[in-house]
Amino acid sequence: MLPNPERISSKHLLRALLAFLPAAIIFWPAAAFAAGPKAGFAVLGIPLEFIIFGLTLAGVAVFHHHTLQVALTGLGVLLAYKLGFTDFSLWLQIQHEKVILLNLLGLLVGFAILAKHFENSNIPDLMPAILPDDWKGGFMLLSIVMVLSAMLDNIAACIIGGTVASHVFKHRVHIGFLAAIVAASNAGGAGSVVGDTTTTMMWIDGVSALDVFHAFTGSFAAFAIFGIIAAFQQHKYQPIIADPKPGIKIDWGYLYIVAMILAGAIITNVTLDMPAVGVWVAILLGAFFRKTDWHEVPEAFKGSLFLLSLVFSASIMPVDELPIASWQTALGLGFLSSVFDNIPLTKMALVQGGYDWGVLAYTVGFGGSMVWFGSSAGVALSTMYPDAKSVLAWVKSGWHVPVAYVFGFFFMLAVHGWEPHAPHKERLINGNGHAQVEAVVTGSEDQAPAQH
Repeated sequence: MLPNPERISSKHLLRALLAFLPAAIIFWPAAAFAAGPKAGFAVLGIPLEFIIFGLTLAGVAVFHHHTLQVALTGLGVLLAYKLGFTDFSLWLQIQHEKVILLNLLGLLVGFAILAKHFENSNIPDLMPAILPDDWKGGFMLLSIVMVLSAMLDNIAACIIGGTVASHVFKHRVHIGFLAAIVAASNAGGAGSVVGDTTTTMMWIDGVSALDVFHAFTGSFAAFAIFGIIAAFQQHKYQPIIADPKPGIKIDWGYLYIVAMILAGAIITNVTLDMPAVGVWVAILLGAFFRKTDWHEVPEAFKGSLFLLSLVFSASIMPVDELPIASWQTALGLGFLSSVFDNIPLTKMALVQGGYDWGVLAYTVGFGGSMVWFGSSAGVALSTMYPDAKSVLAWVKSGWHVPVAYVFGFFFMLAVHGWEPHAPHKERLINGNGHAQVEAVVTGSEDQAPAQH
């Protein structure tokens, strides 16, 4: 069911920001008296950072009505510990992550406005005339989401799918179907270098667009599993509206703005590695000839702040490298990406090299669908459907997603095998003993320029 979202007030935002206070009380006074080398601490061989992050994720799962407060508290505790007891530099970390964080913030908030524009265009109200009025209608809707994701962006495709679902299912959408919408958007983006943040990162880093394309083999196989099961789930829970309301007309102005936003995201993603810039340029231009629902921004900002807290927390985990590149490692990274953000995992894999990039694109892209906060698309959709923020309900109703993930993975492996690519960059050791990416050693005509 899609309830009317509670608009975040200054009181709510103040409570969220005050979630940092426990960190200051617990760690910062003690940090002033810390002595000796700042190497951090470990419990039973486990770095304390992982324990703090694990407790944060557990808190998000248990206290799903207070996810932002939990995420901010976890980040505050983590930062207090890193600043007080290690040689961590917050400024350097922000500089390193700022592009990703700004993009995520701009996209999540911008696409919330896109969803409202799309709703105001009246296209969702006309969808019953296009979609079959049985379980195949839900399956077709998921298919549309998957195709849109491959061509546009997984967050945008997910939000459009969620908007249409709320209309054609009378605002009664099964959580298993919501999980399938997220899975469809992530599956569609897995094989496209413009469809997901992780694949775009690979492309910009020098990986050929053709080298991730065979991720679609796993995506289509997985879709055949979760798409059908979720469509039957939804049809049993709430059938699709048989006919559209009479007298509905398309507002072409709003639809034109939607097209501008999507085109802007693609153009600036390819040219600037900043799709959020194109999104907001289009939104501001569109505000001159159609009303913009700015009241959508506060709730979307709240969801964005939650995701950014988890992404930043994951980025400062003390993980220097991944296990040896293999299909077993890639399979495991998919499960890990459902709770540990896939962006830093992808970064480490690119530095390490030696992966089959199509297999990795499938696992880190689609794997995040198994939990609602495992991908940016899931976080965006849960802002529209707050009931989806229960991890237990998501896993229980969306059980078909992990089943489909495993099936799609081994189907892809059977068809294409494991064909690791030689590291496309050299790794040198700098004076501080840390790995440093220095030069591109392989190339392809359809590769994007590598960033150094």
